[in-house]
Parts: sequence; structure tokens; C-alpha cells
Amino acid sequence: MPLQQSLAYGAVLARFGATVERVGIVAPSGARGRAQVIARRVGPLGLRLLSRGPVWVAAPSAADLETEAGLALRALGRRFRPLVATPEIAGPGLPLVTPGHRALLDLAAEPGLLRSRLAPKWRNRLVRAEGAGLDLRLSWPDAPTVARLLAGDAIQQKARGYRALPARFTEAWIARDPRSALLAEARLGAVRVAAMLFLLHAPWATYHIGWAGAAGRQVHAHALLLWRSMLHLRDLGFSTLDLGDVNTEDAPGLARFKIGTGARVAPLGATVLLPFL
Repeated sequence: MPLQQSLAYGAVLARFGATVERVGIVAPSGARGRAQVIARRVGPLGLRLLSRGPVWVAAPSAADLETEAGLALRALGRRFRPLVATPEIAGPGLPLVTPGHRALLDLAAEPGLLRSRLAPKWRNRLVRAEGAGLDLRLSWPDAPTVARLLAGDAIQQKARGYRALPARFTEAWIARDPRSALLAEARLGAVRVAAMLFLLHAPWATYHIGWAGAAGRQVHAHALLLWRSMLHLRDLGFSTLDLGDVNTEDAPGLARFKIGTGARVAPLGATVLLPFL
């Protein structure tokens, strides 16, 4: 259940005026999956977007997955014209953007096994953070705290030259259901030195925003925040933590941090314009 295919994602975009359409994928044997399509206008053009879908009721076997995904995407291309898709699995269509990769962390394993999967350097940073006297707090987020985190993230985006979902999306997500997000904060004494925000869309959760001040970076607070959040999400029953894009060219340090958790680097399909026939 990637974020972009969750019902909550569609509900938030609908609040901003997007048209959200959800369709079932059915085979003679019964229901196979579903897809969430978002309609948007780009200048005079009306486009429909399918991001990281379809999702399956039960994953097809490896032998059938490519065939079933291709059939589903062609059917969606006939239903929605034009349709731009970034599927989880490579499929048909005119390529527009080359494939990306995501870091997906399996939370089903026991804590000891999760820790053993950490890269040695990552584990060493975690040990140092555990001995730094950090006060960690995991909670449902409140609006003032999220506003501070978003302000810090906006400064980071400008300094590092990256873009994320707009702040109003995060605010609307939390306003819709405060328990659909997890806030992790680290403090040294009374000073907040690092924070992370996760969006919850069971059975997956998605890393959404992270911030760290100079003191937090010095003691590797993010390693401890992420580790404790992994264990907490596991205890809540989440199966997968999506850590986001892996870009070894433009953000190699961040890519190493994500991969060092033991996450699987999963390729996405290319962004394509689906055929109409």
C-alpha cells in the first residue's frame, strides 16, 4: 500500500479540488486489485495520474505478475485518456521519465534481526546516539509542533535544493486524522535537536519529513529516532516502512543512510503515457 494509492491520500487531494477515481481490477477468478487515479489539469490539458499502482488483493505469482500488471495497465489506459502512470512494476506505455528506486524496510522481523540487518557504520552511529543522553518522544503530532517542523523543512529544502509535498498537504493529512501520523522528537535537555514525521496508511507507513539541528547531527540523533520509530511502528502492526527515493547521484549521503537500515532498494516502473489501444 504505497502512500499514493492509500484512501487517505486521495481524500486529502480531493479536499484541494482534485478529482479522485478508484476502480476495481477484476479477473474471471474474482477481485484482483484496485487503482486510485487522480485527475489534474496542466495548463489547458486534463491529465489523469496513476502513481505507484495498481495495488493487489494478493500479489500474483512472480510468473504472472508482469502479465497481470500489463493487462491491468492497458485496461486503465483505455478507461482514462490520457493516463500518465508510474507503476510499481514496469509495464506498457510510452516512457516519459526513467525509472526510480525506493527504499522499503520490512518491519515484520524480530527486533534482534532488524538490528542485525543494519550496516556496520549505521549501527555504530546508533550506538553513539544511544549513549548521548537523548530524550526521545514518540507521539501523535499536534498542529504547532508540525508547523515548526514544516518551517525547518522549508529552510532545508531551500538550502539543499530539493522539493517535497507542499506543507498544506501535511497539514490537511493531520487535520483529517491526527492519529494517521507519528511524530518522533529528540531533545538534549530542554532543546529539541531532531525530529521526524511519518505518515501512516496501514499496512505501510511512509517517512515524510526529517529535520536535525547541528547538535542533533553531531550525536547522530536521526539514527536513534529512526530506529525507535521502526520498533514502534512494528509494534503497532505496520508491515513496511517506505523510506522514499534512493538517489545515489544527487543525494548519495541520504541514499547510504536509507540503505544502511537494511531496507530493500525496490525499482519502480518508468513514468509512462499509457496506450489507448
